[in-house]
Amino acid sequence: MFNIILHEPQIPPNTGNVMRLCANTGARLHLVKPLGFRLDDKSVRRAGLDYRELADVQVHVSLAACLEALGRPRWFAFSTHASAAYDSARFERGDALLFGAETRGLPDAVLEACPVERRLRIPMLAGVRSLNLSNAVAVAVYEAWRQQGFVSQSPP
Repeated sequence: MFNIILHEPQIPPNTGNVMRLCANTGARLHLVKPLGFRLDDKSVRRAGLDYRELADVQVHVSLAACLEALGRPRWFAFSTHASAAYDSARFERGDALLFGAETRGLPDAVLEACPVERRLRIPMLAGVRSLNLSNAVAVAVYEAWRQQGFVSQSPP
């Protein structure tokens, strides 16, 4: 359905929660190295529970390698620095939704490589830095899936 890309994730429970989200929505999870943890880390397993086996998870050496492996899909970069709201985008099956590391977001070079109309933000109150990564992914995935009429897809 959709491809979720976590660029250099650092906090194991966030990735575990995103695995669980992917297992429940049919999205595929792609992790771009370096990771701030090992996938067999206990905290990843705890957050992902038994969903790891139900989620399609792949690890890539770089964002370029990830996008190439996906057949160069249309991709959206989520950032607090973007001006377009996430619900203004019209998502399609096969789109890739890209999120940055918890402590630093996406690198400037990655944001600049993404067309400005596909740089998206999730609205928040002024004075706060960002949402939790797994919460941000959930907001985006459910909006993209809603636009598809919540058409179900069997787990991988």
